[in-house]
Amino acid sequence: MSDTTAYTPPKVWTWDAESGGKFANINRPISGPTHDKDLPVGKHPLQLHSLATPNGVKVTVMLEELLAAGHAAEYDAWLINIQEGDQFSSGFVDVNPNSKIPALFDKDTGVRVFESGAILLYLAEKYGAFLPKNVVDRTETLNWLFWLQGSAPYLGGGFGHFYAYAPEKFEYPINRFTMEAKRQLDVLNQRLEDYEYLGGDDYSIADMATAPWYGALVKGLVYDAAEFLDVASYEHVNRWADTVMNRPAYLRGKMVNRAWGEPSEQLRERHDAADFDTRTWDKIGDDKE
Repeated sequence: MSDTTAYTPPKVWTWDAESGGKFANINRPISGPTHDKDLPVGKHPLQLHSLATPNGVKVTVMLEELLAAGHAAEYDAWLINIQEGDQFSSGFVDVNPNSKIPALFDKDTGVRVFESGAILLYLAEKYGAFLPKNVVDRTETLNWLFWLQGSAPYLGGGFGHFYAYAPEKFEYPINRFTMEAKRQLDVLNQRLEDYEYLGGDDYSIADMATAPWYGALVKGLVYDAAEFLDVASYEHVNRWADTVMNRPAYLRGKMVNRAWGEPSEQLRERHDAADFDTRTWDKIGDDKE
């Protein structure tokens, strides 16, 4: 697993489109649209354009939790296929100039929201839900929300990339990011030894943000790395993951904008609560997309 060929960086880096491994076709060193295409618009105020990656699942879980709690948060969820470059359309770039999912447009307010943490905070403030109002608990919840936003790139772009996706495996980056992933799991484990949820006693946007990343990790749902990371040893993270990820709204949310896995768990677009019963991929298939 050691890198036996030393690499000397050039004086000026130039882009080699063939060297990016699995994601070479969607990575590039410039921003902006590659083609003109308007985004679809549905009947509900909230228009979500996303994919059921961990960052996408955060938001669909939040929307399903809001609906379950009785809030008027109906939404249209449109699939963005990042492997086909949907995120580089002119319409998507208008909502998110960073060309990353998820992106939200609120027709009621005319507000665009990009970055998954910002979307969670926007929805929590708009509906007055899943974010404590007193300054102490609110701040602690936001501490953990922003911890996740800063930590997850080391898990996904660091550990996940070099362990699972890079075209070659090298010891140094795998060791470096494994150490960091395990340190992060220990941070969570110590916090959750004393509290039921990350923000304290109440379920919040901090839990919704973190479970699709670290909950999925300890449950062996990403990177095929459960044994490698000894995830069973993080007892309190596992307990918390079971609690959060078995909530009915979480189970619904993780299906939305999903385009892989079991067809019965794929709801590629969501426009109504009844879609979970009538529009999963096992029921509509390729010819009815």
